[in-house]
Amino acid sequence: MTRLATMLLVILGTSGCATVPPGDPVDYDPWEKMNRSLYQLNDAVDSVSLRPIAKGYKKILPEPIRNGITNFGRNLGGPRNSVNNFLQGKPARGFSELARFVVNSTVGIGGLIDVATASGVEAFPEGFGQTAAVWGVPSGPYVMAPFLGPQTLRSLVLLPANIELDVLHHVDSSSVRDRLWVLRTIDLRHRVLSLEDLMQDSKDPYVTLRESYLQNERFEIYDGNPPVEDDDEFYDEFLEDEDY
Repeated sequence: MTRLATMLLVILGTSGCATVPPGDPVDYDPWEKMNRSLYQLNDAVDSVSLRPIAKGYKKILPEPIRNGITNFGRNLGGPRNSVNNFLQGKPARGFSELARFVVNSTVGIGGLIDVATASGVEAFPEGFGQTAAVWGVPSGPYVMAPFLGPQTLRSLVLLPANIELDVLHHVDSSSVRDRLWVLRTIDLRHRVLSLEDLMQDSKDPYVTLRESYLQNERFEIYDGNPPVEDDDEFYDEFLEDEDY
């Protein structure tokens, strides 16, 4: 969430000098017209469902309880994170994620308490979309998925694999599983409430969301150290030449 918020701030700060005309789709968004329609649909549905529920969730539940629910939801992705780190040739990170899952699931009372982080065991979240990128699979077009939000075609196609390695997917009791799915979804929506003010400051929220998502995805694929592009080199040289 911090990474995404930072990306949004950067994009909002530069939106005045670099915006994409709505009628001129860029090469990674050839389905822009359809995506914009789906963005409006998602926003309309969200405004009468998850958004008010998330605001009530934040108002009613104290922060320690919300933090516990967030920890619980993140812990369920431990096996997926571990497998994808191994598949990407990062065994140390794979074992770290496996250790986090075991420790938090036991000592941390099912993941409600993030004991692993407090003990210095670092988190390395990874998904199958990132793994495919490491293996050289192209991202494909940008997609605004109905009810799921921004994706690339690569991440959307591999979404079922991420779900399959989610612990919650394998809970036998459908009633328990569905309630936990809903709770985790509400918690996730609540955690992005703070980004809404940033979006409102944008001249084109669709472009802002798209650019922030794609930059954040690239950032995660390269583990926070993406290669320098031509534009980045230009800004670095410009800043070095200026006396600040």
